[in-house]
Amino acid sequence: MAIIGKIRSKSGLLVGIIGIALLSFILGDYQSFFGSSEGEYGIGTVYGEKIDPNKYNETNGKVQDQDRGQAQKEQKEYTEEDIEKSQDKAWNFLVDSTILRREYDALEVSVSDREFNAYLMATDGFPILEDLSAQFFTDSLTGLVSEKSTVEGRQKLKLTIDKLKASKEPQAVQQWKGTKQYYTDRRKQEKYLALLDQGAYVTKLEAEAEYLAQKETKNISFVARRYDEIKDISVKISESELKNYYEEHKSDKKYANRSSSREVKLFDVSVAPSRKDSLMFNKNLNTLKALFLQSANDSIFVAKNSDRNIYFSDKRSTAVPEGNEKANKFQTYPASLDSIFKSTSIGQIVGPYTMQENVIISKVLGFTPTRLKARHLLIATNSSKDEKVIAAKRKTADSLLKVINTNNFTELVTKYTEDPGSKTTGGLYENFLEAEMVKEFGSFCATQAIGKIGIVKTDFGFHIIEVLERDATKFPLLVSVSKTFKASIETIENKESEITNILYKLDRSISKVEDPIKKSALFDTIVARSKYFPRAIVIEDNSPKVTGFTTAAASNKILELAYAEEASVGNLTSYPIKDKDKYVIAMISSIKEKGEPNYEHIKAKMKEDLLIEKKSQKLIKQMLKYKTMLALAKASNATIMNAEISFSNPQITGGGYEPEIIGALFASVIKDKKRTLPLKGKTGVYVIQIDKTTKAPTAANYKIEREQMYTALKGSVQGQALGALRKKADIVDNRKLNELRIRL
Repeated sequence: MAIIGKIRSKSGLLVGIIGIALLSFILGDYQSFFGSSEGEYGIGTVYGEKIDPNKYNETNGKVQDQDRGQAQKEQKEYTEEDIEKSQDKAWNFLVDSTILRREYDALEVSVSDREFNAYLMATDGFPILEDLSAQFFTDSLTGLVSEKSTVEGRQKLKLTIDKLKASKEPQAVQQWKGTKQYYTDRRKQEKYLALLDQGAYVTKLEAEAEYLAQKETKNISFVARRYDEIKDISVKISESELKNYYEEHKSDKKYANRSSSREVKLFDVSVAPSRKDSLMFNKNLNTLKALFLQSANDSIFVAKNSDRNIYFSDKRSTAVPEGNEKANKFQTYPASLDSIFKSTSIGQIVGPYTMQENVIISKVLGFTPTRLKARHLLIATNSSKDEKVIAAKRKTADSLLKVINTNNFTELVTKYTEDPGSKTTGGLYENFLEAEMVKEFGSFCATQAIGKIGIVKTDFGFHIIEVLERDATKFPLLVSVSKTFKASIETIENKESEITNILYKLDRSISKVEDPIKKSALFDTIVARSKYFPRAIVIEDNSPKVTGFTTAAASNKILELAYAEEASVGNLTSYPIKDKDKYVIAMISSIKEKGEPNYEHIKAKMKEDLLIEKKSQKLIKQMLKYKTMLALAKASNATIMNAEISFSNPQITGGGYEPEIIGALFASVIKDKKRTLPLKGKTGVYVIQIDKTTKAPTAANYKIEREQMYTALKGSVQGQALGALRKKADIVDNRKLNELRIRL
């Protein structure tokens, strides 16, 4: 089964959508994000067939539930960006499932009921599925998979499946149908990819060629004349020459538009606070700092003056330096201020200092140890309010306290504790802060003498605690006022007026021009004269997506501009687009169809290539005049360089990346001590003399090369095959445009 493990780790298809069906047994109803799928595209197509929006919404909902749960488990925020990643994961799952299902049908790849059951139950040689392990096969106490937990897990999983299959509830029927479909497809995928792996083969001839490419070398001397020696301005290219070049080369693969796309040019104007805003902000901060120092009611002061109303009067106000391992649980301050905070007095003000986008002023309320270590034995009360129960538990705890000591603590914990989380560690809790524990527990560990053993009552029950270690250093307890430094209304209005004037100027000027290329150039000129920087973004028609914006609303406005019904080159945004603290103006600068490029679109690139062509011809003509390498070097004010080359490495030391020249030298019949005619390369023109050819040593076999090539081939065959299938499927991801009701 090792090959299957490798497939799971490398395929990049269904991997990542773990436990979509069986793990949660949830197939909830999700509202459509897209509305009707009528029209040519709907939410997208594969092989020209529309993706079912209901299936997408169903899958998307399950993926989001799973990813949100994982984020909560890792104590991370599930952000808008994470939601988008989940949506893409769901989309790729459906697309790849659709593509592969056609392959399964063509190859008659199937999964029998017996194989399906063995796959889920981890029998007949199948390993435990990772996404079922935690829920069904893992020991709840140790967190490990054992022989016992595996047997119990199979029983538990079978009961769950039998219950689901026996139910007549429509939702349960749908749940089992989705579950079976998901894991059947997943097993088919593994078998299909295993077939691809079996097709990987390296012949002896290929291995021998690789051996020779690596081991045979040539020592060369060369003189290189680089293209940048000739100034561009000195090379004349007429419009007719360029058009002839276009006609000759427009079908070249390197110039072809690989897909239909649209280019949008834009620039943004940040609305930053002015110098006047800065002076006023600092003045207000100083006033606030003085008032904060005098405040007798910090809670009311924070509520009245802070942009973030967060206040704790207990140990939850603990603050740690940025980058500390506990930073995800507590408020933080810059690491550079750590020594200052630890040496301040209670009631002292520290700040202002900057944290992310906020300016902070903090008052020190107290201190707490930076690290605690203790162990405990819990006699649980399970939140009981019954006085008799509590008295009995207290009696048990008192009895244990009389006999417990440092030497037998672990033994008694193993026997009596009712805290499953620490039972296997002898009741030990390491490296915690006072605020991470319930108040009574944390306070005991933070204040009692090292080695002290005593009883503490909490909502959980009676804890017999031994204080083991406590750092002498302290973290501060802080109450903070947070202010956001932002532009004033006056500054914002001035910036809005400026960018609106630029938009009017662009509209007046560009509307008078017919030529699309001139429209694009005019946009660049006007923006540059306004002291801003234009940039271009390319949007692929088959997967319209815009990145680089802070808000989704701004990205959507760009897409609406690019794909409006009357979209054409020169169309501008009708008003400045707000993107949090900046404004954006954009214009459609080109619309390209797949295939041969438009002359105007490719003109600049072809001019660069024609420039190189003319420079190479000029250099070749000059270099042909000289009979020896020395004469050529002297006349060119150049140095004769030396290098060792091999066919497997297309780099010439002292020259550049020159695969065509390397290939020509190994393919030619030029003998040692002979030189070539001038050769056109990527970076310049070369005249090369082969000083010495060192043949590869005779090898009994090419086992090492064959194994290396086979490993590389195995590692890429699946990705290449699946990439080819995706290309053949002509996938159109129309989710975003469908959501915006632009292209249906």
